[in-house]
Amino acid sequence: MYAYDSFDQSLIAERVNQFREQVARRLAGEISEDEFKPLRLMNGLYLQLHAYMFRIAIPYGTLNSRQLRTLAHIARRYDRGYGHFTTRQNIQFNWIRLEDTPDILAELAGVEMHGIQTSGNCIRNVTADHFAGVAADEIEDPRIWCEIVRQWSTFHPEFSFLPRKFKIAITGAPHDRAAVKVNDIGLRMHKNAAGEVGFEVIVGGGQGRTPAIGVTIRDFLPKQHLLSYLEAILRTYNLLGRRDNLYKSRIKILVAAVGAAKFAEAVEEEWTRIKDGPLVLPLAEIKRIEAQFAPPQYAPADPFPPEVVAKRQASPAFARWMRSNVAAHRQPGYAIVTLSLKPDGGIPGDATAEQMDAIADLADSYSHGEIRVSHVQNLVLPDVRRADLPALWDRLTALGLATPNIGLIGDIIACPGLDYCSLANARSIPIAQRLSERFADPERQREIGELAIKISGCINACGHHHVGHIGILGVDKKGEEFYQIALGGNADENASIGDIIGPAFSADSVVDAVATIVDVYLDRRQEGERFLDAYRRLGQAPFKEKLYAAH
Repeated sequence: MYAYDSFDQSLIAERVNQFREQVARRLAGEISEDEFKPLRLMNGLYLQLHAYMFRIAIPYGTLNSRQLRTLAHIARRYDRGYGHFTTRQNIQFNWIRLEDTPDILAELAGVEMHGIQTSGNCIRNVTADHFAGVAADEIEDPRIWCEIVRQWSTFHPEFSFLPRKFKIAITGAPHDRAAVKVNDIGLRMHKNAAGEVGFEVIVGGGQGRTPAIGVTIRDFLPKQHLLSYLEAILRTYNLLGRRDNLYKSRIKILVAAVGAAKFAEAVEEEWTRIKDGPLVLPLAEIKRIEAQFAPPQYAPADPFPPEVVAKRQASPAFARWMRSNVAAHRQPGYAIVTLSLKPDGGIPGDATAEQMDAIADLADSYSHGEIRVSHVQNLVLPDVRRADLPALWDRLTALGLATPNIGLIGDIIACPGLDYCSLANARSIPIAQRLSERFADPERQREIGELAIKISGCINACGHHHVGHIGILGVDKKGEEFYQIALGGNADENASIGDIIGPAFSADSVVDAVATIVDVYLDRRQEGERFLDAYRRLGQAPFKEKLYAAH
């Protein structure tokens, strides 16, 4: 993984010192909250319902064990003993005292971490496939390019105050695990007819008040031109994007207003002016960054270790976990293991300080000290020998991190909602907890199969409800919490926005409504048909008829 050089370290140290002085001035009353707000947002500090919330960047979702132990320490010393992993591959702490934030930033700087550009109208944390570098289906490791984009975009003077926040995601595999089509810019690595690797460039995706699937404005971009093309897109958006209306300021609104073809034309025109300038990436620089992501030294390993075969035969629980939480690795004899942060009745994405410390130990023992954060709020050990899977499962089970629900109905995404967020209209966490309890039976989950439930407490869609197979949006009706349901959303290479099914359900009835939807699917599905495929074949009618007859 990437290691800071002297420039990175000095930049972050200077930022810590600057913010320490800014906090001191705020606490002394020398600057008002309105004056302080843009300063704190630049460092990832929000003022929420009950306390300050501090968001820490985890670029492209990659952590080492030392960094995770530092996050555990912050949770224990400065918060209430836990952290919340987000859909942007970041971590948030929800109970931070303002006077502690400079010390937190200083401790983070000691392990090459920060909160820079995790908020505000800037280019946010660049995200990637959480299986990057190890996925069996991968063309090329997208983290190399995420890091190049991170370095280019950090404190970029032209893009520090954009019309609105800006999100970039990159995937290096045919199967999109990074949700690139619902980002402001999505980059999909693929090969052209000559066998060269480059980028499909997708713009104008996003969720929130006006959800949109991104459109392709360039089928193939050579890798050396990545930064100049991104610069052309950002310049076009910065020049033409609206600043008079918060709700119409995202690039998706601009692309829809002018049309994808005209937007692409404007970008290409700008790009022709700068494509052969200083932003052309030298091969030596690409190789320098690439070297930071060199794979570990894999020892020869048995692809079919007898201890795993024996454990699967002896333990149905281990076999279930293997089916759902263990993925194919590009290196024979190794596996990718997802640690579920969605225990039955738990809060999606939360991990205690004790769990984070233990996961860091497991990473050192089994995965070359590396951990990944997924945009679906789980953690990943990317390099586990298959022979170690039984021992790892035993330890994860003791930690409450072996729930066998990855990709199943229990693997729920949920934002913090009205329990923490000042923007929310309704609570997300209790609904997620009740749903996970309702569908806790692992055999029931296996029978249902692949099904993604995603819950947001407001229209800002931090829970990605628009692209849930079943999406749930909390709304306020005269002071009461209700929940609108949409069906058919999807975030992968076949991305789609869910269809609102009808009137919202009360907090008391929404879990029963989801159960009714699942029952209709099970009753009407064809052999081997996933929920999403069944919905696309059947349409709304059978679900709506049963749903509103029952409720």
